[in-house]
Amino acid sequence: MIKVLFVCLGNICRSPMAEAIFRHIATEKGLGQDFIIDSAGTGDWHIGHPPHEGTRQLLDDKGISYEGMQARQVCDKDFNEYTYIVAMDAKNKEDLLKLSRKECKGEISLLSDFVPASLWKDVPDPYYTGNFDEVYNIIEEGCSHLLQYILKQHQLTV
Repeated sequence: MIKVLFVCLGNICRSPMAEAIFRHIATEKGLGQDFIIDSAGTGDWHIGHPPHEGTRQLLDDKGISYEGMQARQVCDKDFNEYTYIVAMDAKNKEDLLKLSRKECKGEISLLSDFVPASLWKDVPDPYYTGNFDEVYNIIEEGCSHLLQYILKQHQLTV
């Protein structure tokens, strides 16, 4: 089982969007059973809350489920449980590296690391920018490339 954890600051905008998009893409390709996909935040402000209204509305418009998703904070066991821990921006990655205390079985990376010649490095936070459409496009591109990377790493075919 391949376990993927998406991480942003509060776990209500970017990382739940990435979780939902990645799950949707994997399921569409018939690979849903090969993955455990989750999201978390480095902060604790929104624990127990559903995704942000802007994220929910956009995912509804795209026909992508976010059913049952609630914000949670990254915890110690995540670093040994997940194969891929994917941060939405450099600050999240830096925080993850500090939190992991170098005891991490998973690969901590940025979503942009999987996009060849990416024109973006960090996924902007729509909590502050309000631009959920831009963030959706960036995350969809990143998730598509991440899935291709994982398929290659684990020698899986679609």
